[in-house]
Amino acid sequence: MPASCTIAGTISHVIFQNEENGYTVLRLVTSDGEAVTVVGTIPCAAPGEDLVVTGRWVSHPVHGEQVEARQVERHMPTTENEILCYLASGIIKGVGPATADRMVQRFGESTLRVLEEEPELLTKIKGITPRRAKEIGESYRYQTGMRRLLEFLSLNDLPLSLALRLYRRYGGEALEAVRENPYLLVDELYGVDFAVMDEIALSMGMAGDSRRRIEASVLFELTYNLGNGHVFLPRDKLIAAASQLIDCPPETVEVSLDDLIGRGAVRCQRVARVEACYLRRLYEAETGVTEKLGRMLACQADRPDYVRVDAILEQIEAGQGITYAPEQRRAVELAARQGVVLLTGGPGTGKTTSVRGIVAMLDRIGCKILLMAPTGRAAKRLGELCAREAQTIHRALGMTWREETGEVTFQKNEKDPLEAEAVIVDEMSMVDLPLLHALLSAVKDDCRLVMVGDPDQLPSVGPGNVFGDLIRSGRVETVRLTEIFRQAQASAIIRSAHAVNQGQLPPLRNSAGSDFFFMRRRDPLAAVELVVELCRTRLPQNMGVDGRDIQVLCPTRRGEWGTRALNRALQEALNPPAPDKRQKAWGELVFRVGDRVMQIRNNYDVLWVRSDGVTGAGIFNGDVGVVEDIDPAGELMTVRFDDRTATYVSDMLGELELAYAVTVHKSQGSEYRAVVLVALPAAPALMVRGVLYTGITRARELLVVVGDDAALGRMAENDRQQRRYSGLRWRLCQRAEIE
Repeated sequence: MPASCTIAGTISHVIFQNEENGYTVLRLVTSDGEAVTVVGTIPCAAPGEDLVVTGRWVSHPVHGEQVEARQVERHMPTTENEILCYLASGIIKGVGPATADRMVQRFGESTLRVLEEEPELLTKIKGITPRRAKEIGESYRYQTGMRRLLEFLSLNDLPLSLALRLYRRYGGEALEAVRENPYLLVDELYGVDFAVMDEIALSMGMAGDSRRRIEASVLFELTYNLGNGHVFLPRDKLIAAASQLIDCPPETVEVSLDDLIGRGAVRCQRVARVEACYLRRLYEAETGVTEKLGRMLACQADRPDYVRVDAILEQIEAGQGITYAPEQRRAVELAARQGVVLLTGGPGTGKTTSVRGIVAMLDRIGCKILLMAPTGRAAKRLGELCAREAQTIHRALGMTWREETGEVTFQKNEKDPLEAEAVIVDEMSMVDLPLLHALLSAVKDDCRLVMVGDPDQLPSVGPGNVFGDLIRSGRVETVRLTEIFRQAQASAIIRSAHAVNQGQLPPLRNSAGSDFFFMRRRDPLAAVELVVELCRTRLPQNMGVDGRDIQVLCPTRRGEWGTRALNRALQEALNPPAPDKRQKAWGELVFRVGDRVMQIRNNYDVLWVRSDGVTGAGIFNGDVGVVEDIDPAGELMTVRFDDRTATYVSDMLGELELAYAVTVHKSQGSEYRAVVLVALPAAPALMVRGVLYTGITRARELLVVVGDDAALGRMAENDRQQRRYSGLRWRLCQRAEIE
């Protein structure tokens, strides 16, 4: 375990500084003349500053011992030489070495006070105009404001990386905003745990029955439960949860909730006999989706019938050399005649053939078509299957990130809709309510919309269960493909998936030439050893599967056989350390050139460049890539995500994890040539049919299940689904009754 330490000294020079996130590498000279390398989030650091750094010693393969900062106490320079060194560094906009020298000669040790309190005095120096003096003063106040904010964060053991995000939103008032309402750091943009921030707020003198505290607890419960898939919470459950969170009487919480409702921050409406409480943006998303679908369905009623659909279908069949099954034929016909169509079906039921037919039909009747999917991998697969470009929904909508508000916005919307007459979206089970709302806002009322997916897969990570709600509402024409075609019937993977979907344990007898194998292991360590052996030797040598085409899946992250343990074992076996192979330690993880990694949260600031030279920013939760390079200094790491290469600075590595093994939930929307699925007894919430079914259906050519047959049986039998509070189905049905 690295040794902790506290080191005081003066910055001699800054080696590296990332302006986007404040990550810095600097040299600190202690009072006894020792030069120490310090790394960490220290925005606006400049030579001449005095620092007290608390952190830990780490060993860098090139630069040796250095201190990884966790807390930083900053002190501005006081002597004339220190002030001159600080200002001459260029840290203050408009001040270079020559100007810095003239300032210090004129004002001496009072120079920094003048910059902060009386910048107009700078006009007494030759060459400084009133305008320039004002700009210099503003730049210095920014630096001092940032320093004080960092001191506050450090004192309260909060991530220093919050400083830049706060400054982008609140500017020079950032520290005052946090002091006035510490709970604003619980917002999704900052992500501080409520319990942590509550303790800090109370220590700052916040009263236990403060209105800000109670309102923050209500908003936190609504926000937190978005992660559990809930679009709203029933009023009584919300009040009870917030009351328990802050140990406050329910009656007091109810008063604050009513205040939030009165101000519009929370929307409350009776939904299916429940007093539903929504965050405003989720309420607007749910009602917006309902209204837009209503208009699109009304447009389709006025759409002229295409009398030549049958003839066109015959031409398509002849051209493709196939004969559509009745339900496939119906899907193609509805896509031509209707405005909104849902296409569902399990593996082997011909969804791909149906989508190709829909694309061909829409082409024939002259529609401009856009193909979309929620993830990059799903979009790539859709494009390959249809032999045309497909995009992620975010890219198609022109997603942008507003740093000052921490909000995702889309360039395409009601005012600037997509130039498309038909939109086809695959993997709809992954689409959450806010994303569907953004998509529908960007399509014209008369645009055809075909949504394709498998409702038996796990629901979206984000709030809502929109695909299931749309199907169950009965408001949208739905085609369910149920026939398993002869070619698909030959696949044990597909037969197993359908068996599981019917609550049955698939046959676990192995046979030569099969694409499905079961290998019983009930001891976790023995299971991990077998998984490593399969990935390292047995599948590549005996089955001819390249190791890069094998993906290990697991229901859980934790425990002796979870993804964390599997990744440690697989990394050691598949990508061991070597003298010529660069690596970077981050906490308990070590990233090494050649490692498979996954982004675990949305980051809109990560810069990337595509193979065609196009640049952009943003890597998203679930994106999988390979570490291509780590610079000799160990401060930058490049990761290739399909056709994009992204650059990470060290302070961003907490957003990556090894991905030799990933959870079944994280694998949604992806398909792999070969899958090794580990299944042993786990938490009850994970021992369900949806997890097993989704894991099986990720395999395209080969599936090996390692685990406990009894556990598999329990998963297949357990069709329990966590209830998600959503009003979309109810709203669609209510609108139908009104119409």
